[in-house]
Amino acid sequence: MNVQSIGTPGQPWGDAEKAEWLARQTRKRDYEADMVGELAKLRERFDVTEYGRLDYAPQSFPLFAIRSRGWSAARPIALVTGGVHGYETSGVHGALRFADRHMADYAGRLDVLVVPCVSPWAYERIHRWNPQAIDPNRSFRENSPALESAALWRLIAPLRERVLVHVDLHETTDSDETEFRPALAARDGTVLEPGTIPDGFYLVDDSERPQPEFQQAVIAAVAKVTHIAPADDKGEIIGSRVVSPGVIEYALKQLGLCAGITDATYKTTTEVYPDSPRATPEQCNVAQVVAVRAALDYALAH
Repeated sequence: MNVQSIGTPGQPWGDAEKAEWLARQTRKRDYEADMVGELAKLRERFDVTEYGRLDYAPQSFPLFAIRSRGWSAARPIALVTGGVHGYETSGVHGALRFADRHMADYAGRLDVLVVPCVSPWAYERIHRWNPQAIDPNRSFRENSPALESAALWRLIAPLRERVLVHVDLHETTDSDETEFRPALAARDGTVLEPGTIPDGFYLVDDSERPQPEFQQAVIAAVAKVTHIAPADDKGEIIGSRVVSPGVIEYALKQLGLCAGITDATYKTTTEVYPDSPRATPEQCNVAQVVAVRAALDYALAH
């Protein structure tokens, strides 16, 4: 989709350009159909609730959260989020698979909260933004302009101080470079600087409160199921310095990223590369699950 044909090069989009962009978006998959069967299996064992609803006429999307049963204020919380960027498929399905196959393993030790798809409109359209051309994963803050981010913020607000570990499941795809970064440059009226997509799995730590041993424990576990992204010839991954194998750092709160939504001691953003010739969709889902389990196990042990 040639979004660079929208508007005037060098000038940020206004309402007319955003409307033109929105008119080009098409529905490619069915969020509720994909969720219903998976959630039905989980309702027998966990509390599945609707924590909000996104009204994007003519569609309305229920937002689902999965909680372990028997919560106690004396226990810390583990938070798992997926689908903040709706096009990042293994984030959604990895979160659901973790809930189905492993969430019960933490009963009595952690209260687990899984939000499998933060951005259902974008999930259906295999996109990064919401209908207002806003990136939810730059919008996690009080009074967020992104409805998806605001809804999750409200869900987490009363729990924030109890969250011990948060794993936010993402992908880095070839379309980041071919579609979404060009779209960002067109929207903001900036010049696109070409980048490279790393081949493999990597993590994003919090530069303000790094936990290098935690990140490396997750990397070591994931390396058993898929390959870890190497640094480029500048010692970087997607323009950020590699601080240890497969790990870069961002200022999570400052950038409005989902992984910065709490003050959890242990937090990370996973990045799977589904377009690699060395990875399959199944490997990507497995890698997400393994990352979550390794993160929760480390948090419990430390």
